[in-house]
Amino acid sequence: MRALSSLRWKIALTTTMVCCMVAAVLGILVHNVVARQVVGEVRKDVERDLDHALGHYEYGTAHGDVQIALDPPGLPAPLRALVTRGDTGTMVGDYRDEPVMWGAAPADGKALAVWTPFQATRNRLRDIDTAILASSALAAGVVALAGLFLADRISRRLATTAAVARRISAGDLDARVDFPAEGGDRRPGGSRDEVRDVAHALDSMAASLQERLEAEKRFTADVAHELRTPLTGSLAAAALLPEGRPKEMINDRLQALHLLTEDLLEISRLDSGVERADVARVELGRAVERAVAAVRPTTEVRVVRDFVVLTDRRRLDRILANLLVNAHKHGREPVEVTVDGPVITLRDHGPGYPPELIEHGPKRFRTGDPGRGRGHGLGLTIVAGQAAVLEIELTFANAPDGGAVTVLRLPVGRLPEAS
Repeated sequence: MRALSSLRWKIALTTTMVCCMVAAVLGILVHNVVARQVVGEVRKDVERDLDHALGHYEYGTAHGDVQIALDPPGLPAPLRALVTRGDTGTMVGDYRDEPVMWGAAPADGKALAVWTPFQATRNRLRDIDTAILASSALAAGVVALAGLFLADRISRRLATTAAVARRISAGDLDARVDFPAEGGDRRPGGSRDEVRDVAHALDSMAASLQERLEAEKRFTADVAHELRTPLTGSLAAAALLPEGRPKEMINDRLQALHLLTEDLLEISRLDSGVERADVARVELGRAVERAVAAVRPTTEVRVVRDFVVLTDRRRLDRILANLLVNAHKHGREPVEVTVDGPVITLRDHGPGYPPELIEHGPKRFRTGDPGRGRGHGLGLTIVAGQAAVLEIELTFANAPDGGAVTVLRLPVGRLPEAS
């Protein structure tokens, strides 16, 4: 049933149904025209024989080979009633269990009737109907095959375009449909290929999006690099200031700006795809306890089931640190970290994650413009980027009784054997 619901089969079935309907209408029209013509020829012969029979009856002469009778017992009742009213007519009926064409006219208050065999005419009409049905079936089969072929071609091209669109939405901006152009550019008034137009529009959109994202990445990296040098100098200069509240305030702001610059540099490296994980065998429970103790010693860590995983310890520490900072900053205590096999669950008891973050993932920058939406800071963006490098399945959710829940499911594998 699922295959029949595809576009390919819908087009093929629709084409076949239309062909069958057209064939049925044409078949009925041809049948009626031919039947009227063939039966009309027989009716003319019967009417001619009836005229001859009336002439012979009037003059009392022999009627030759014409089959004639006066008030024959097999004369159909409707035709007998017609003659009783003084009219002349013809009608198909039976005579001695054989189909015949009757003709009757009034003669001295009686019905003078003639008849001629009709079986050959009926067989001829049946042969014509069989030929019409066979031709219709053949035409429907040919059209169905042609429709299936064309629909399959269209369906494959649309499926290719949809697959490329999914790859682009998943982040593969190099994906392209690349349908070859047939006969060069389409001229005004010429034939159109809508599927090709959609594919070319998708390729153009992907290229434009890629250019804009590349420009954004370059801008982010350039800004971060340009800020790094003066910030380093500013931090060194601030260290020479006399001790006091002004120095603390300046150092605090410079440190915040320095951390922001480092975050931007890290994001630019993650965006460029040059980051590679240096994996090693790590005891997950102990690694999580050390990482949490280095950031928030008061956070509760519960190891339900320890597990040995292959991961990059430094990047995992970075992910946990950012999640802990975010939980303590935007949530409420207690913050709980649970290790159960290769799964790490971090939960706070604050207001929880906003719905757009759960649905679409973290956005980079916060903004106060409600028309442009709100970002979720660089911390969660770095978490998502580092998780992608480590191939960690990252899930953001809210607990039923309140609080944000982040689940890290680490991949399970073996270290490559030394060569």
